[in-house]
Amino acid sequence: MLGLVLAAAAATPNYAEPAAWLCRPGRADACAADQSATVIAADGTRTVEGFAPAASAKVDCFYVYPTVSMDAGDNSELSADAEERSVALVQAARFGSVCRLFAPLYRQVTLTALRRAMMSGAPRPQAALDLAYADVKAAWERYLAADNGGRGVVIVGHSQGAGMLKRLLAEEIEGKSAANRLVSALLIGHNVLVPAGKDVGGELKATPLCRQPGQTGCVISYVSFRADSPPPERALFGRAPNGMQVACTNPADLAGSAAVATRPYFLTRGMGERATPFGPWTRDSAAVATPFVTLPNIVSARCVSDPSGSYLAVSTTPAANDARSGTIGGDVTIGGVVLKDWGLHLIDMNLAMGDLVALVGRQSAAWPAR
Repeated sequence: MLGLVLAAAAATPNYAEPAAWLCRPGRADACAADQSATVIAADGTRTVEGFAPAASAKVDCFYVYPTVSMDAGDNSELSADAEERSVALVQAARFGSVCRLFAPLYRQVTLTALRRAMMSGAPRPQAALDLAYADVKAAWERYLAADNGGRGVVIVGHSQGAGMLKRLLAEEIEGKSAANRLVSALLIGHNVLVPAGKDVGGELKATPLCRQPGQTGCVISYVSFRADSPPPERALFGRAPNGMQVACTNPADLAGSAAVATRPYFLTRGMGERATPFGPWTRDSAAVATPFVTLPNIVSARCVSDPSGSYLAVSTTPAANDARSGTIGGDVTIGGVVLKDWGLHLIDMNLAMGDLVALVGRQSAAWPAR
């Protein structure tokens, strides 16, 4: 078995080849897809918000996608299938308004392997995780050598992608010259452990949590749950060993602890068969023609640390006379049953996508001074 793993690891993807990348600047790829959104106000008024990538972005974004592959093995094939393209559309493309986008394909641990592990009660195979990480590391090294050119870079990942980038940050960025390039790290939908009540330490020894909008060289991280359905005892996210807690930084208000409105962007057609459905967006059930929809001042969030864990507590709060339904889906389901231990994992990033993009914009402006 070890010989097979080593042989597979030796065949590292060639990231000098454009085909090894899901997204690169200047290409008509998954990160160049239409991001136009219908803005629906409380009175039902609709406006279309256009989207254009930055003509001369000051920084780069290095994005690693979450567990999406339906390939049969423990590790995915190195191909941009519909799953990879779809998640880049939903999670990465909007950052193109503030940064150049780089997203490597990598041999991630598949959904198939994750389901096998969940059914057997066994952890995901470490050899498969190591192989996936080796790809991400190789892509990062190629990006630094051939594409970075001294620019600031934001690393962005969700779920498995965030786990890969957490390891990359700990092993290849902290304490090395690359740390001077780090604008911020968006490690979303993954447990990033810090000492209880602290902003630095734990799994990352030198990189603090972001607490001010213009702060750079820091981490934005959270796992999201509905406020009325906090992490249960066996939750996959939000719970930490004694003396530690899962990092929570609210992108809508880094320094605060009160519930504040977020700027969500939801895919109009929903988040797929594993998610509870969205909508109708308005009480009259009128269709939305754009790929995305955003609902100002209907989603609010705050970081909570209590006996249930440390997490971003999400509420939907339409007023009594609001023309919008306030029906926000996105819970993980199997056979129609909501898996409460996953929280709102599928839409972690979408719940505050506008806030995340705005933060990266402010951090990009502040980074040259640092």
